[in-house]
Amino acid sequence: MTSRVVLVTGVSRFLGGATARVLAQDASVERVIGVDITAPHPHFASSHSRAEFVRADISSPLIAKVIDSAGVDTVIHTDINASASASGGRASMKEANVMGTMRLLAACQHSSGVRRLIVKSSGAVYGASPRDPVLFTEQMQPRYLSGGYGKDVQDVEGYVRGFVRRRPDVLTTVLRFANFLGPQVDSVLAPYFELAAVPRLIGFDPRLQFVHEQDGVAALVHCAGLDDDDAAGVFNIAAPDIMYLSQAVLRAGRVSLPVIPGPAASVASRLVRLLGYSDFTPELIRYLRYGRAMQTELASEQLGFTPSYSTLETFDDYVAGRAITPTLPLRALRGALRSRS
Repeated sequence: MTSRVVLVTGVSRFLGGATARVLAQDASVERVIGVDITAPHPHFASSHSRAEFVRADISSPLIAKVIDSAGVDTVIHTDINASASASGGRASMKEANVMGTMRLLAACQHSSGVRRLIVKSSGAVYGASPRDPVLFTEQMQPRYLSGGYGKDVQDVEGYVRGFVRRRPDVLTTVLRFANFLGPQVDSVLAPYFELAAVPRLIGFDPRLQFVHEQDGVAALVHCAGLDDDDAAGVFNIAAPDIMYLSQAVLRAGRVSLPVIPGPAASVASRLVRLLGYSDFTPELIRYLRYGRAMQTELASEQLGFTPSYSTLETFDDYVAGRAITPTLPLRALRGALRSRS
């Protein structure tokens, strides 16, 4: 499918801004419209002349006018945020994520021109529990979902399923991304490994799986160019390998702060939030207790997309790109890493 006019939401953040920039450099794309309520990310600001920014709230009726007047045929919805602090609080976050998506989908539903919809979702929809499978497939349901961002993306996907029933003519793809990491993307996990002493629950060493920021952009751009029915549906997007939390702490050159599960974990959470890491929520603590990993074969086989970075490479690039200074002496760190390999 040749996308002629593409609308990208959430361009004030890295993923949306960088996706719009790459699409604007594609000669087959006539026009890229970036939408957000705040100033666009620097990646978007340096986009090709075919890209333009529209300051608009996707929850407002204006978004329908933008879609119709510009003749938009492809919508890439990245404006689903995992950070309550960046959204102005949990209530504002839910309003933007869920109600914003609902109203954007309503605008797409009533548009005669929209033929392609790509929605950024998250592996958080699977939750985290001690009864989880080794790998979540796209057909599996969460064993436990505590709320927060995971509940938001579950609601978002419910609205998308309703949209598909009403507009089966629109080729719709939902991408469930693993946790993003990289030098520039603002993810809820990025500040965690920057703490001098990283809180870890005693007796737990969860499996972690990441997707590099550039692979996230590449997946969205790749899907924008697909017109095959195989591209319709829900797909896990992540590096195929995993790493353990203990490995990540060592590779970041950090020391662990042992925390006893239970009331002590709540105390530690409040302390970490006081230190400035406001997104250290109960939902994140549960993830850092049980971890999560997803199967990625479906994206490779049906979408033809495979990430360029492994989980280990993603984490190392994040550490290098953020210039994280090791807390541990380098000699001790290298010895610990050798003992883990």
